[in-house]
Amino acid sequence: MKIKKGFVLRTICGQNVISGEGLDQVNFSKLISLNDTATFLWKAAQEGDFTEEALVSRLLDEYEVEKEVAEKDIHAMISQWRELGLVED
Repeated sequence: MKIKKGFVLRTICGQNVISGEGLDQVNFSKLISLNDTATFLWKAAQEGDFTEEALVSRLLDEYEVEKEVAEKDIHAMISQWRELGLVED
């Protein structure tokens, strides 16, 4: 999967947020706030095509977390990104 074109990570007032840009995102009226871990994963996803497994691996390499917890959290995060229309398969 990959991040849909037009969504960018910005820092606004000290908060990391995803915002929509361009004509394709005209109706996108929200900013999605990310914590530091989600920001790390978003940046990893911006590198190109990615899988849940790849993000789990990146999370395990960067943070001290159990694999089962990482898998559950990544699955939930990607499900939310899909629901919000931020990624495509």
